Amino acid sequence: MRRMIFKLALCYLIALIGMLVLINTYGVQKLDRRLISQKRQILYDEATLLISEYVNHYYQSDTGFQDKDAMTRQLRTIDTFLNVRIWVLDSSGVVIADTRSNAVNLDINSLDETFLEKTFIENAYFKGIFTEPMLCVIQTMVYNYTIRGYVCISTSMRGITDQSIFYLDAFNLCYLLFQIVLIGMFLTIYLITVRPVLKMTKVTKAYASGNFEVPMKIRSHDEYKELADIITYMAQELKNLDDYQKKFVANISHDFRSPLTSIRGYAEAMKDGTIPYEMQEKYLDIILFETERLTKLTVNLLELNSFDQSGKILDIRSFDINAVIKTTATTFEGICTKKKIVLQLEFSDREQYVDADKDKIQQILYNLIDNAIKFSNTDSSIRVTTEAKGSKVFIAVKDYGIGIPRESLKRIWERFYKTDLSRGRDKKGTGLGLSIVKEIITAHNENITVVSTQGVGTEFTFTLPRSEYEE
Repeated sequence: MRRMIFKLALCYLIALIGMLVLINTYGVQKLDRRLISQKRQILYDEATLLISEYVNHYYQSDTGFQDKDAMTRQLRTIDTFLNVRIWVLDSSGVVIADTRSNAVNLDINSLDETFLEKTFIENAYFKGIFTEPMLCVIQTMVYNYTIRGYVCISTSMRGITDQSIFYLDAFNLCYLLFQIVLIGMFLTIYLITVRPVLKMTKVTKAYASGNFEVPMKIRSHDEYKELADIITYMAQELKNLDDYQKKFVANISHDFRSPLTSIRGYAEAMKDGTIPYEMQEKYLDIILFETERLTKLTVNLLELNSFDQSGKILDIRSFDINAVIKTTATTFEGICTKKKIVLQLEFSDREQYVDADKDKIQQILYNLIDNAIKFSNTDSSIRVTTEAKGSKVFIAVKDYGIGIPRESLKRIWERFYKTDLSRGRDKKGTGLGLSIVKEIITAHNENITVVSTQGVGTEFTFTLPRSEYEE
């Protein structure tokens, strides 16, 4: 970022100096030509006015110019007013009137034979006559196609140059003041835009290195603040993810190590004869139990991973949710009989069609009923109900077991989370069942809620879209 700022500053300085050079070279030339052109036109108009309003009055067709002194006095008044030198020349080119006196009776042709043939002359200089280069405008006095004489108005070229320099100095001063304002604007833009980006870049690098404790201090209330808040949120999520990964690895290590230790220990004991032959069947059952735990844990992890990889592709179709509940309930008949638990199925309609992924919904029902059975007391009941409300179908699984502590309700959807009350009962659980349920419901863009009272029971309720047609 600093290199970019340096490059921008260098480009700005090059542009500033280049523009100043251009203004004071090419710009000066253009301004000089413009001022000279304007001055020539003004002098030409003044010469035309002098001939018509003044000089013609002193000319007699038979005797020529009369009362030259009076004409000279009148022209000097105009000279003082306009700050120009005025000559009146006869038809032969002899100066008969000069407002500065030293050219009277001068034959201009003796100095420059082409002088009277021109209308405009720049940088005209006659030694002893002009003290500096002059701009001369010559206007011919013509009457009945006959030249009576000439009027020449001269002004200093230095005056035009001084005027050009004055304008140029004013422009340069304004230009430099504008550049100072522009620098202030750039500094303001830098403080508003570049500086927050530099801060965010520095903090983001810290986040990238794993240091999530660096605060993102952006005090503005604009898009940069929004971006900073998003980066802060992202960093917090990354931190949570990092913490989750560490916890995930710890849980995986524990959940895999425990059954593997049992399997290895009992297998080695049987191999070296520590466990008698007649006792091996008992420990083989334990090994099979632990193997089933590992299998279930692996299947659940693969299932969750399939949701993490850019979402789960669902096979949405219309099916009877009541029929799926009945099918799922039959798989628990054995364990329900063993625990003396009554599984009650209550449907508001005989058939209730929904649009969802049938296999995934069956997995939800299996996990919820399995959970309800695990945490239900002997000689109790579990209710599974469906009810249509508007465009949704509500499916509920309610048990009358040990319940969930209030402080644990918000965490039951976390992977590997188990309440303290469940640890003594759920020997075979992985802590992933409810996480899978939550992922499937989220993939369907639906909701699941839980209501639980410790010692009274728990009820899970989720929704599915009601089907518009039945297969």
